[in-house]
Amino acid sequence: MFPAAAGYDRAITVFSPDGRLYQVEYAIETVRRGTLAVGIKANDGIVLAVEERTRKLQKQDTTQKIFQIDDHLGIAAAGYIPDARIQVSHARIIAQSNRLIYDEPVEVETIARRIADISQQYTQYAGVRPFGISLIIAGVDNSGNHLFLTDPSGTYVAYDAIAIGSGSDQVIEYLEKNYTPELSLEEAKVLAVECIYLISEDKYGINHIKMAIIEDKNRKMRLLSPQEIEAIAKQARNRAQAPPPK
Repeated sequence: MFPAAAGYDRAITVFSPDGRLYQVEYAIETVRRGTLAVGIKANDGIVLAVEERTRKLQKQDTTQKIFQIDDHLGIAAAGYIPDARIQVSHARIIAQSNRLIYDEPVEVETIARRIADISQQYTQYAGVRPFGISLIIAGVDNSGNHLFLTDPSGTYVAYDAIAIGSGSDQVIEYLEKNYTPELSLEEAKVLAVECIYLISEDKYGINHIKMAIIEDKNRKMRLLSPQEIEAIAKQARNRAQAPPPK
């Protein structure tokens, strides 16, 4: 008998006898090995936060894992980031086309569905490979605030809070214990930093943390400054040091 994966992981268009596409599974594993990205819905907005491990001489005033798609819509990525730039470019074209054709901002789910459709196409044609990236797509539209996750298989799913990348299983477990729909945006920011500190080697610094918010009231995405992140991180550290409630 041949091993289950023998030969079937060499072509993207061939299912194995047990119904698996190994190249897609390898792409999902690439996402699991990427640095952490977190998305959290609050009752008055959405928080996107990522961990970016930089080198000593690397400039730290730009983010490589958080992207703005439109005024009201942003993306956080984990996995093979060059692939994320391609999908972000597609998302921006979709968003701007929607404004030109319909004279209104695109719905968040439309972007999630279209990006998932593109990912799915790259699982069924020879000569290409799956995108090695998962995206947390966040935005505020006429129907409220939304958080979607896409993955290399072409799946997209709505969440209240989600994490992707290295250590995401541990972070998701933490979110399940600490997330409530009543969270304010300020509380969600602190929770996002706690998630990063949970799995990061650096439990005190902020240079490895990037964060963006989208507020319900103005529907504008904004990257937070290092000073704002430091204030949030201080709250997260204080909560970690506080004695547990009796």
